Amino acid sequence: MNTETLRTYCLSLPHVSEDIKWGHDLCFLIAGKMFTVASLDSDNHCVAFKCAPETFAELVEVEGIIPAPYMARNHWVMLERFDALRDAEIRNHVKQSYEMVLAKLPKKVREGLSAAPAKKKAAAPAKKKAAKARLR
Repeated sequence: MNTETLRTYCLSLPHVSEDIKWGHDLCFLIAGKMFTVASLDSDNHCVAFKCAPETFAELVEVEGIIPAPYMARNHWVMLERFDALRDAEIRNHVKQSYEMVLAKLPKKVREGLSAAPAKKKAAAPAKKKAAKARLR
C-alpha cells in the first residue's frame, strides 16, 4: 500500500472528504471528523488511525507501529511505514476507524448522512425517464 492507494480506499467509503492539515498531512474525514491521517511528507510516518483500546494495545507492540503523537490518549496509532501491516489489515483498521468515528457522531448528523444517498437514488428514475424520452 502507498498514500495513493490509501487515498483511493478512504474516498471509496460513504460521505468521506479529504483535507490537508498542518501543511503536509492528508486527513480523511466523515462529517468533519478525522478518522485517518496520511503523511504527504513521509519522513516521520505514513498513516495514523483510531482504533479500539484492545487493538491499540496489540498494535503498539508491532514493530513499525507507535502510539500517535498527541492522539494516543484517544487510541490512535501511527504506522511508521506501510509494510508494518499487510494491505488488507490496513484497510480493515481504516474501515474500523471510520465506523468508530461515524458511530460517535450526533444522531442528527448520522441521520442526515444516511438520508443523503436516498435523495440521489430517488433522482435516478427521473433521469431514466428523461433518457427514454430522448430515445423516442
